[in-house]
Amino acid sequence: MSKGKRLRSFWEREPDALVGKVLGEMLEIWIYKQPDRTAALKAYTHLQAKKTVARLTGRPAETEASSEDDFLGKDFGSIDLKTLNLESGLLPILESRLKEIRICLGQGAPLAAAILSGSMLEGLLLNAAIQFPQKFNQSKCSPRDGSGAVLKFHEWSLSAFIEVAHDIGLLDLDVKKYAHALRDFRNFIHPYEHMRANFTPDPHTAKISLQVLLAAIADLGEHRGK
Repeated sequence: MSKGKRLRSFWEREPDALVGKVLGEMLEIWIYKQPDRTAALKAYTHLQAKKTVARLTGRPAETEASSEDDFLGKDFGSIDLKTLNLESGLLPILESRLKEIRICLGQGAPLAAAILSGSMLEGLLLNAAIQFPQKFNQSKCSPRDGSGAVLKFHEWSLSAFIEVAHDIGLLDLDVKKYAHALRDFRNFIHPYEHMRANFTPDPHTAKISLQVLLAAIADLGEHRGK
């Protein structure tokens, strides 16, 4: 049987499987041609596309997608920022931002929700570093200058705060993973970064952004004082 006849026979017997195969291969080519995206954003977009292919073909989503669904399904209960022992002037600012994030989610402003979530995460991690300077500075993940000296906290990137917070046990592994994607969304506050990434947060993105923030708050509260 010729290759063309075999393909037609396969199409007649398993049309959904063939569609899934074609879509999957097209996805791999597409993601390969996205060199300008950061690794975290690229991985996030890739995962969302895989979930779409699975839904369109009626096939089970991959384990990674299930992992994301599990993360989104976590209930962190009543979030109280007062448990984090924040600086007195910082507490009302972050409480106001958390309220605003929820408003953005309900009013169809996912980009604003993602940016605010990332900004708030950075504030929380900086506050933790100020409270536990020795732990943050002694981490093997702490950013250093050319001479090997640890940078001052105001010189740290959000990526560095995330890595160190995980390394010293303040953030769990799943929170660290999704926090890096949130970091990329936070950078969209710069229009040129938004344009370069060629990706716009949608309601699902905003939901994940808030969930990352809530998970980080829960982790920081749970590990406080350890």
